[in-house]
Amino acid sequence: MSNIYMRSAQPADLDQIMTIIDQAKALLKSDGSSQWQDGHPNRATLTEDIAQHHCWVLIVNGQLAGTATLIVGEEPTYQEIQAGNWVDTQHPYATFHRIALSADFRGERLSDYFFSNLISQAYQQGVRHLRIDTHEQNQRMQHIVGTFGYQYRGIIYVNPTPDGKRLAYELNLD
Repeated sequence: MSNIYMRSAQPADLDQIMTIIDQAKALLKSDGSSQWQDGHPNRATLTEDIAQHHCWVLIVNGQLAGTATLIVGEEPTYQEIQAGNWVDTQHPYATFHRIALSADFRGERLSDYFFSNLISQAYQQGVRHLRIDTHEQNQRMQHIVGTFGYQYRGIIYVNPTPDGKRLAYELNLD
């Protein structure tokens, strides 16, 4: 059994985080997705995530194996949802962003550990409502969120272009 845990990302992790993000960009591109092909997320975004204590890393046997951003609070791009609606609009929620696993650990089902830990971290912070979005071509993420019980809620836009269209999901733990 592997030694697997999640911890808050530190500035010293940034180079490894960027390597993982770059691997994820390449994987998305090979899958035919335009998600993350515009230069984002970039080093400045991840530096800010770390500084704000929003960035988390998955550690497997002492190696950095994944990264994700967990933000508790309003997500501006979620204020308007099309072709659906959020079920819970009264309570605080957490959003998962910039989730990526190292190519060195691909196929080891680490997304299960990571999502479980992220959900637990949000829960520990008193949050019972979770949201996430993904590109309609990102079948991998759609599968993962479905596995964890997220429900499709509609469409949001991360920018006003057709490529900014994202499928929005919600998980309510209450």
